[in-house]
Amino acid sequence: MCRTAQNPERPEGEKAATDAMFSTLLEDTAEELYESAPCGYLSTLMDGTIAKINETLLDWLGLTREAVVGRKRFTDLLSVGGRLYHETHFAPLLRMQGKISEIALELKASDGSRLPVLVSSTVKTSGDGEPMLIRTTLFDARQRRAYETELLRERQAAEEARRQAEADRERLREALAVLQQSLLPSTLPAVPGMEAASHYHTASMDRLGGDFYDLFRLDDKRWAFFLGDVCGKGPQAAAVTSLTRYTLRAAALHDPDPAAALTTLNTVLHERFTGGDPRYCTTIFGVMEHDATTGSTAVHLASGGHPPALVLRAEGRAEYLPTPGGLLVGVLPDPHFTSAETTLGPGDTLLLYTDGLTEARIGPQRELYGEDALRAFAAGLTRGGPREVVSALTGLLDSFGEGLDDDTALLAIGVPRPVPVPREPELT
Repeated sequence: MCRTAQNPERPEGEKAATDAMFSTLLEDTAEELYESAPCGYLSTLMDGTIAKINETLLDWLGLTREAVVGRKRFTDLLSVGGRLYHETHFAPLLRMQGKISEIALELKASDGSRLPVLVSSTVKTSGDGEPMLIRTTLFDARQRRAYETELLRERQAAEEARRQAEADRERLREALAVLQQSLLPSTLPAVPGMEAASHYHTASMDRLGGDFYDLFRLDDKRWAFFLGDVCGKGPQAAAVTSLTRYTLRAAALHDPDPAAALTTLNTVLHERFTGGDPRYCTTIFGVMEHDATTGSTAVHLASGGHPPALVLRAEGRAEYLPTPGGLLVGVLPDPHFTSAETTLGPGDTLLLYTDGLTEARIGPQRELYGEDALRAFAAGLTRGGPREVVSALTGLLDSFGEGLDDDTALLAIGVPRPVPVPREPELT
């Protein structure tokens, strides 16, 4: 079988005409190529005096050959800044290296305008190595300069936008910090015969947390306290937090029974946030009464789905106060809240915390820190009071680093250890 050519040869006459056209186009002399090149050519003596220049460069400058050759130096064609750079960098490097490539300089045209160029120069030497003249090529860099200028403008605009965004973010952080602080007591009140300490760890400076706590007086003998965690983050969670705090305070003044206070809060949340955006929380609410005669404090508390309180005993034990079965507050219309009672003796501390502490991730496997680890850690803090306990736990939270990704609230309430009274020496 034979293969038919897809591109048959052109007729002999057409081929000849084409060859003739190309021959005509390629008849440029070396002088024509030099003079009409798309770049500027320049030859100077070693002192910079211009010995030869092509027509392209003369057109760029708006000068005549008679006004340039033998009358001007290369530096005379440069702007003031270009001259300084030529004298301090360009010329010394050219003398040391014998050539230099793509250096950005500015020419000054006869009308005063500036022309950005990229300059490459080579020193031509004689047979014995002596420098004879400098050959220089100049490329028009106006389009490149325009591109660089636009790039710089966009970069500056992006940098300004970044600075503005950072400033806006900082203002937002300050506003969120102020709002967050408004949802917490500025300081804990002094409770006669008791000691209290608290801490709030913010996991993100850009988002409002939903953890809360409070400690306040009910009457001449009793004090109320609570700590909890609202579902979610942000402004919606902050609104629920604020509502929860004021509801619990008002409910306690009406009926100080802890379970009754949680029931009132449940009714408010369930009625307020029914529908497509339910809101709920976990919380522990308690009432305590200190007996100055015995030095002990009776604590009665109730839990709504919250992690159990931890009791640090003066003799060195740490034990959870069980409150099983307590439901989340605000989920059901008629929930059951679990109550518990305990007595704090001198040196005992009651610790309340939110689940950011026990749900922190630790180790290479990012395991949950958990309640067992917390109890073991707290067992080593039984010799200290609430302030020491909160201080140690604050250090623990900091040690979690990125493993702690949720806000955490701590509230510790305890009975101080009795201060030993020094015995007076007996008289003999």
